[in-house]
Amino acid sequence: MNEHEKPQIDFMHKLARQIVERRNLVFLFVILAAIFTVFSVRWVKVETDMTTYLPKTSETRMGLDIMDEQFTTYGSADVMVANITPAEADELSDRLTELKGVQMLDYDDTTDHYNKDSVSALYSITFDYPEDDDQCLEALDRVKEYLADYDIYVSTSLGNTQQETIDAEVRVIMVYVAVIIVIVLLLTSQTYAEVPVLILTFVVGMILNMGTNFMLGTISFVSNSVTNILQLALSLDYAIIFCNHFKEEHQTMPLKEAVIESLSKSIPEISSSSLTTIGGLVAMLFMQFRIGSDMAICLIKSILFAMLSVFVVMPGLLMLFGPYMDKTKHRNFVPEIPFVGRFAWRTRKVIPVIFLVVILIGHHFSNLCPYAYGYDVIKVPKMNESLIADQMIEENFTKSNLVALVYPKNDDYSIEKKMLEELESYDEIDSTKGLSNIEAEDGYMLEDKLTARQFSEMANLDYEAAQMIYTAYAIENEEYGQVIGNFASSAVPASSHVAEEGVTEPINMLTWTLDDLDREDTVTFIPAEITSGVQNGKLTAKVFSYDLYKKEEIENLAVGDKITLHEEGAAWNQFVTVAVESIEKNDQYHLVTINGGMEEQYGLDLKLEEDGTYRTMTFDDYPVYYEMGEKTLPLADGVVLKDSSADPQAEAVETTGADAVAAAINAGPDNWTVYNTTLVVQGGRVQEVRRIWVP
Repeated sequence: MNEHEKPQIDFMHKLARQIVERRNLVFLFVILAAIFTVFSVRWVKVETDMTTYLPKTSETRMGLDIMDEQFTTYGSADVMVANITPAEADELSDRLTELKGVQMLDYDDTTDHYNKDSVSALYSITFDYPEDDDQCLEALDRVKEYLADYDIYVSTSLGNTQQETIDAEVRVIMVYVAVIIVIVLLLTSQTYAEVPVLILTFVVGMILNMGTNFMLGTISFVSNSVTNILQLALSLDYAIIFCNHFKEEHQTMPLKEAVIESLSKSIPEISSSSLTTIGGLVAMLFMQFRIGSDMAICLIKSILFAMLSVFVVMPGLLMLFGPYMDKTKHRNFVPEIPFVGRFAWRTRKVIPVIFLVVILIGHHFSNLCPYAYGYDVIKVPKMNESLIADQMIEENFTKSNLVALVYPKNDDYSIEKKMLEELESYDEIDSTKGLSNIEAEDGYMLEDKLTARQFSEMANLDYEAAQMIYTAYAIENEEYGQVIGNFASSAVPASSHVAEEGVTEPINMLTWTLDDLDREDTVTFIPAEITSGVQNGKLTAKVFSYDLYKKEEIENLAVGDKITLHEEGAAWNQFVTVAVESIEKNDQYHLVTINGGMEEQYGLDLKLEEDGTYRTMTFDDYPVYYEMGEKTLPLADGVVLKDSSADPQAEAVETTGADAVAAAINAGPDNWTVYNTTLVVQGGRVQEVRRIWVP
């Protein structure tokens, strides 16, 4: 024995002895850790969008970032209905459009949407919510429920269909692998009791590894799926090495000493073997496509936990199952094949040459292999519901590839129009769509510049009214100042929003959307009705607003003028413009009653606020609320609940922290209405919840 090796051996023996003698403490720690990780598995965030792992400097990634910042991608789905007549398809199209959550439905009698041969219709549905909003899935469920009596196939990117497919496949594979491994271990083992030792060692390592993935923040669905397979292979490999050492030592040593001796030999042997694997994975950390580093970190962690389970858990298992291993010994079911060794020795000079030739041939054919870079081109032996739908739609309807181009903002839409026309000239492009080629009405495009005469004809307005509208637009937009007095030749875009002359509109009408709640630079106070309590740190609420008017416009309002208003319970984009037939003013209480007030249809009661604006008022002095829509918002970590709902004179009781606030809200889920609840939102997170007393 070399002198330099002795300290190492002594250290390994000491380490091994400490592990074996403290095995009960190890078991306790492992059991507690396993219980924790069983729950922490639910905290793991799995990313299904592979584009998030593209380098930030890549052209695709930069384009997607710009689109995310400047545009909203709404949820969508392609729904194929089989065995339906054209008349039924038309009628069904109208009914689907009326469903809650359906923003738009694209359907016509062309071959793109109706196949006469298979008597099938294809509906392209766009929902009211962004594609990452859970309400999209709810709206899709309503569509499926409505079409329950039809033969339908639904293709959509909503949800995690890819992950679900892979997870289902992995679960099946894991069952097959487990059965095969158990059979192999039973046939190749020398004692039946060693099989549960090997299996338990792997299970412990797998549970600990999966449960600690939450510390990484987010992992890809690919890493989440393949990690367990690799860990299974490595854990069993390491465990078999240790177990074989133990059986050799146990022939001449008692149980405890055999475990210590075999562990002291296995630690450096397994560690050196695993380091080579880890070294190869480290190279993946430097991939520009960050899915490589994601997989590398997950796989390295799985190797470390595989080693940990073998080094600290398996010794205790051997001490526990050791007596049973002695009692359950059996003959080796695998026959010896000595001729293999003799053949290898005799062909030792020929085999390397053959392998070299095979490698060269393999390299040549590998370059001819067609690689699939898209999930949709992968053929799986067992089709799930989503894949079947994609296949059916592709077989019955023309498949199109959509490419989105972000065009720099430019008021000269003639440049955009020219670009779109040039793109359409290519044989590979069927059609293009942009602001410059979308028809507004009567052959006019959205960005066509129309004279007042053309606008009056398109909108079916009196020419004089069109002149007044153009004057108002010119006042609001300096670049169109030449319009005044030159209506015959001056033109403005057809898409320009021009308020009707003589109409008093709310100053906050259509000026904000639910997406504005995600802005970091704005703190927003919103009346809200919490609809489903707090789930997983997020609350879902209906968001409301109310009409506000400029003081000077209300005070100058006269009979014969018009005013725009939202009726109580209306949606944000549902408003009416009515003629003012009567006005009553109460200067003492700063009240204005229009058209008989709230008791009459299209009547208004307005109250002057301290900020110098008039707001709508009901009998109980609440505003007339209209609904902006439903929004799911996470609670900020430091969210504060200020609850003064006990009585009118009660001081607000403050509750701080996301968990405490969630518990308080969930304790009375029906007591958070638009009349008593206000949310303070910034950056898409609820910073404060306020509830007041309501009679």
